[in-house]
Amino acid sequence: MNRVENQLKRRAGELGFDDCRITSAAAPETADRLQAWLDEGCHGEMAWLGRNAHKRADPALVLENARSIVTLATAYSDHSGRRGGSGASPSPAPPKRPVGLVARYAQFADYHDVLAEKLRALTAFLDDAGAAESRSLWYVDTGPLLERDLAQRAGIGFIGKHTNLISRRLGNWIFLSEIITTVDLQPDAAEDNHCGTCARCLAACPTGAIDRPFHLDARRCISYLTIELKGSIPEELRPAIGNRIYGCDDCLEACPWNRFAREGKQMKAVARPDLDQPALLELLELDQPAFKARFKGTPMIRTKRRGVLRNVCVALGNIADASALSALQRAAEDPEPLIAEHARWAIERIHARHSPGPT
Repeated sequence: MNRVENQLKRRAGELGFDDCRITSAAAPETADRLQAWLDEGCHGEMAWLGRNAHKRADPALVLENARSIVTLATAYSDHSGRRGGSGASPSPAPPKRPVGLVARYAQFADYHDVLAEKLRALTAFLDDAGAAESRSLWYVDTGPLLERDLAQRAGIGFIGKHTNLISRRLGNWIFLSEIITTVDLQPDAAEDNHCGTCARCLAACPTGAIDRPFHLDARRCISYLTIELKGSIPEELRPAIGNRIYGCDDCLEACPWNRFAREGKQMKAVARPDLDQPALLELLELDQPAFKARFKGTPMIRTKRRGVLRNVCVALGNIADASALSALQRAAEDPEPLIAEHARWAIERIHARHSPGPT
């Protein structure tokens, strides 16, 4: 490996990235799987995945004359003592203070913002170290690249049966980012799959969204339902959501490779412990200004008040007792129809669960 690659990786470490590997800008060998998945409709309402599928299949359409892609991993495992993540299953909440579960990655400042400055710096370093007139673009979960496929080819990790990337050094708790560049860099060796016969992630999925190894139907995934879906959550899936109000970590949490997870260098400083099991009734009372103040700078702001409070209502319907009914009655009169609808459903669920049976 020549001097540029070594300097680049050393600089990435100095900037706080937990791994840095290189692959070519050739089309991912697995690109055809994306189109098949889209043709099945498994992307649900995420129409943007279909609109730029041709670019994802060919990095040359993202950056003309691209030669290399630098892939970067940022760990967000938390060994500080906070519970972190949504756990293997929703635990019963104390009836007087029902709490919600937030996916581990969202219990920090928004990683897009946290990583942006470091990616700009690393991209500038690469362009300075590369050939004259080199050009590079950086992305953090924002560009039309098959980032998990590229990360496996670069040796960051391997795509597990749950369709997420697993690092043998960092476990499942990693953010991916990339720099696509015209600089010709020596690629690293690809990573092999190391799932073996393990299928714990499939068994852990509460809704059966991982319907077979290496295949996810996003339309049933709790992360999709609580984050990406803009409308009403299908009633038949609401009970399985439990008290999750933003995302789900169950398939990630179940993976045995997490025994190698390390606390991330960059993310620890921007942890949001207030998002570890937040009180549901407090969240339900948030008006728009209070919602923006509470979630400003976190990933949860993108789901907006209507989406988060929709999820809060579902969680209360699943775990709360009659003490939550007055708050839900107020939510049922919210001017936002999505919140009101899910509040009415929650009220019906609580009444059904706590009404006296036949004598």
